[in-house]
Amino acid sequence: MDLADVEMFLSIVSTKSISKTAEALFLSQPTVSHRLKLLEKELNCSLVLRSKGFKQIELTPEGMDFIPIAERMMALWKETRLLQGRRERTLLTIGCTDSMNVALLAPFYRQLIHSGAALDLNVRTHQSPELYSLLDAHDIDLAFVYYQLYYKNILCECIFGERLYLVQSSNPAVEKPLVHTEELDPAKELFLKWDDPYQIWHDQWLTSYGRPCLSADTITVISKMWNPREQYWMIAPESVIHELYGSHALYVSRLENPPPNRCCYKIKHRSP
Repeated sequence: MDLADVEMFLSIVSTKSISKTAEALFLSQPTVSHRLKLLEKELNCSLVLRSKGFKQIELTPEGMDFIPIAERMMALWKETRLLQGRRERTLLTIGCTDSMNVALLAPFYRQLIHSGAALDLNVRTHQSPELYSLLDAHDIDLAFVYYQLYYKNILCECIFGERLYLVQSSNPAVEKPLVHTEELDPAKELFLKWDDPYQIWHDQWLTSYGRPCLSADTITVISKMWNPREQYWMIAPESVIHELYGSHALYVSRLENPPPNRCCYKIKHRSP
């Protein structure tokens, strides 16, 4: 049975007119009438009443019974087409931290989407330890993290490292190209834990004599809090500083006692 003829029959049911169906399907009226007869012949029953002088088509009892069957056939065909489309495209689920998504990977996602590849992208934002658990459970395909944790079934590879710098507003409290942490006021710090080595360094050099005015877990919150009149400062990786430059006027300095470089790791499951 030709599904095009089934679709045509449902159009006749909707429009109650051969001529309107022909117009809607860009066919001639004789073609619609001929295909309707072929469908009736295949079903071995009449679907419409052919009475002269009536502008609207009326269905036979068999025609009324065939409506739900035809609708199920078309629904099944559409579901089959959708399933085929899904098979032709690949879903890639990437897990990432907030700072890496915002500062590094957004342009990559944009390029990937517009590359023409048969690929659908699902990006999930979590803290690094959560991403290991999601990957271990096969809830994501791969992830980019700042922590190297031991999981028996996860492969971890360092893909790059970046330095951290002191970032102040365009009206800096310490206007020097090289600054020691002892010159900074902890009450003006905006803090984000970049990774464990940074936390250890921060505890050693800064936490011992003060506490940040704000500790956050996303770079978005830090960016919203930034106010040049308050003379806030933070220590941040190069990629984050580059992102902040897009919306803030900054003064960047090197540190005399710098923290360790931040490493980014790509993690994937041993059995994809």
